[in-house]
Amino acid sequence: MPSRSGLAELPLESRRTFGVAMIGYAFMGKAHSNAWRNVASFFDVPAFEQKVLVGRDAGAVAEAAARYGWAESATDWQTVITRDDIDIVDICAPGWMHAEIAIAALEAGKHVLVEKPLANTLAEAELMTAAAAKARARGVQSMIGFNYRRVPALALARELIAEGRLGTIRHVRAAYLQDWLGDAQAPMTWRLRRKTAGSGALGDIASHAIDQIQFLTGESILEASGVLKTFVTQRPGPDGLEDVTVDDAAWATFWLTGNIGASVEASRVATGQKNSLQIEVYGTKGALTFDLENLNELRFLDATAPVREQGFRRILVNEPEHPYLEAWWPQGHIIGWEHTFTHQVRDFLLAIRDGTQPSPSFEEGLNVQYVLDAVEESAANKSTLTVVRH
Repeated sequence: MPSRSGLAELPLESRRTFGVAMIGYAFMGKAHSNAWRNVASFFDVPAFEQKVLVGRDAGAVAEAAARYGWAESATDWQTVITRDDIDIVDICAPGWMHAEIAIAALEAGKHVLVEKPLANTLAEAELMTAAAAKARARGVQSMIGFNYRRVPALALARELIAEGRLGTIRHVRAAYLQDWLGDAQAPMTWRLRRKTAGSGALGDIASHAIDQIQFLTGESILEASGVLKTFVTQRPGPDGLEDVTVDDAAWATFWLTGNIGASVEASRVATGQKNSLQIEVYGTKGALTFDLENLNELRFLDATAPVREQGFRRILVNEPEHPYLEAWWPQGHIIGWEHTFTHQVRDFLLAIRDGTQPSPSFEEGLNVQYVLDAVEESAANKSTLTVVRH
């Protein structure tokens, strides 16, 4: 017999309070923590608790847990993922740790959200995807964190393309440019070592651009040709100069299903560019342009209008009718980069509640990994490669 609250009529996943554990507390851990802390204030999501934040330095992770709203901290992720009060594991650790943690968490029956790229190597990504598929059969969900899919302007762009407003898509250009490594004296970090980072600008930021090309068009990359370049080959480390073993910049051209051509440029030494993901989509009936440094704006050209009226017009993506924005502020009150992570957590929680596969799935992350691998091999062999897709 239903209770007075009506909860007995709801699925079990809608009635329970999920315990969340996060592994990693630096840059991405801070961004994800902000999302977990705020998502329920704006969106109708299942109940959850920020149970535990995990890191290697006991003092530092305890301080971060207190600051970011976690109930407790820990240093042993293996123990945390086996706890009965943990239902969701959010992995914000460096890429070299993704496979081990994600596979163990999935096997322990925990829903898993992991930052991009999926892994440091294609072999690890394949193992993670296989584990995710096996866990999904038991009702355990998993998702990769390509947060730019949750930029309202880019979600709107995908809707306009799917509605046919651009006609047949012919080609896409994407450039992700940063300059934080422009100074040759910038110190060595784990992001500059292949063993810990997997790759440089290619995996770190070009992966976002590659995902966006496929996300916006709804098509898949078939062929890839790439060039990688390391401009600063040594950087100061704790013990003197250390070799940089990843790329500073990457260039790639692609051919997609749907007869679409695309290009990607990614650089972490582009002087003056702080965090600019620029995307251009060109079709037979129109075009769209976007720049992450103006993330509330989308520019749209309607080529079906009379020539005398054509030109790119600015869409301020702030209306309640736009993706995700009904939950936020009145029209004209812009949102920021951090909101993409809030939207990501919201979508992940709803997928868990509803028992549906969230997107992007590990399979979608693996497909990006195949493209990254093909670009690297192409750059090494100076060749064009057919991309293997999952």
